[in-house]
Amino acid sequence: MRTPTQPRLAGSGLRYEAYAATGGRYDVFDRVPGTRRAAAAAALVALAACAGAPTLLAAQQPVAPATPAPSAAERRWLAGDHHIHSRYSVEWNDSTTPPTPIIAGDARYPIPTNAAMARKHGLAWMVSTDHGGPNHSKLNLEQAYPELVQSRTAVPEVMQFYGMEFDTPGADHSSLIVPHSHHEGETLHGIESRFAKRDAFPRDSTRDTEPRMLEALHHMRALPEPPVVIANHPSRSAKGLGEYGQDTPSELRDWNDAAPRVAVGMEGAPGHQAGALHRDGTLDTAGARGGYRNHPTMGGFDQMTARLGGFWDSMLGEGRRWWVTSTSDSHVHWRDGGSDFWPGEYSKTYVYAARTYDDVLDGIRSGRVFVTTGDLVSELWVTAELVGTAPAAASIGGALAVPAGRDVRVTIRVRDPEGANHHGDTPEVARVDLITGDVTGPAADRSRDTNPTTRVARRFTAADWTREGEWLTMTHVLRGVHHTGYLRVRGTATRELEPAPDARGEDPWTDLWFYSNPLFLEVR
Repeated sequence: MRTPTQPRLAGSGLRYEAYAATGGRYDVFDRVPGTRRAAAAAALVALAACAGAPTLLAAQQPVAPATPAPSAAERRWLAGDHHIHSRYSVEWNDSTTPPTPIIAGDARYPIPTNAAMARKHGLAWMVSTDHGGPNHSKLNLEQAYPELVQSRTAVPEVMQFYGMEFDTPGADHSSLIVPHSHHEGETLHGIESRFAKRDAFPRDSTRDTEPRMLEALHHMRALPEPPVVIANHPSRSAKGLGEYGQDTPSELRDWNDAAPRVAVGMEGAPGHQAGALHRDGTLDTAGARGGYRNHPTMGGFDQMTARLGGFWDSMLGEGRRWWVTSTSDSHVHWRDGGSDFWPGEYSKTYVYAARTYDDVLDGIRSGRVFVTTGDLVSELWVTAELVGTAPAAASIGGALAVPAGRDVRVTIRVRDPEGANHHGDTPEVARVDLITGDVTGPAADRSRDTNPTTRVARRFTAADWTREGEWLTMTHVLRGVHHTGYLRVRGTATRELEPAPDARGEDPWTDLWFYSNPLFLEVR
């Protein structure tokens, strides 16, 4: 029996204690390499840095020397999470001038605690993403960043990116992921202090506009090592299906046009998926998955992703490389009274990459990504190849050149793990859908959120695939391909043909889905 994508760690029964910043109690987490004393010291040193954390000089942060691009043999599906809050997502005491940060006032846990739990739940990489407020850029640089550096030492099994939940000008929040470098702290400080809409004090209303966001994206694009920006919970403020709130289709198109290698996508499945769980595991009938209280998620996914032929398909129909991810948005765990799972406990974003910071970020930027909830699957391979010729193939995130009229064989291989997930369930894949759509070029209407060419080309069930152990394999031939297009794959443990709106109080563990990012067929 397999434990869900959980790495085996060195050491024999060793463990360390990390301060959880919840009334001074200590929590015990998984084992780490080294002696008990050394392990505990590493964790406590990381946490002690917070109390009076001095500014860390960029030169003190060790960074691996540049290495050649990885070979295909070095790449693996690596699970991660790019939206995780620490205690530096603060509340603010507005009675002082300027307002004073209240550490652990919003999110609760130290960064090493988040990293330890990410490792426990099978993640290979994560991003620390605290949201801001007045002069938060200073707090981020002087306290959060040193704690992240120490966390990398305390939990070396998890690659830990520096980033933030960007207070996006003219929009909701975004994950901002900074490349790992000697100057990553100063890079983020420069972006947050200049462009985050809530960082200025006194408040500056001119910072909360879309032109300011486009200015920020132009700045990021011009950096020697550009970051990645992913729109978080893009429809959480929507009033209904297709009635968008803070993030609109035209706005996301503008971002992608301004910096196509920076603004690369959106959360397909938002965090806060434990909103319907009480501390004792019973269901809260008023709890909304994702915090989507106006218009619900659909199978745990945002309507911009879940609606067949909807906004995501409209972006792909323009030929845009616009990718989806899945995160925890962890602030406070549901057993501590919050609405969140630990990083990796429920949602995972898998990136096909070598185990290096640079290649993980390249994988996100290039769309070598699939997402899953509840550990429904642990590997997903989608390959398109020409029928009857010398080998020519493309996979998730890639593109295949297709002579007009040729047949294309699509092969889907899914690893459906036998072991229990983190709820103790052993969910089974019930169906896999192959979805296709045409690429018709730029939309004349920037607010467009439909693609009428999108269709389910094939639905696969157990009668249509072959099983070898944990592996399911299925194929379909697209006959006489004459139009440039794309294909993507989704699957579910449910019997729903399309993901239904999630009712209040729904148990998230009973409604599991996975989605691949697309690959493109370029007809010539």
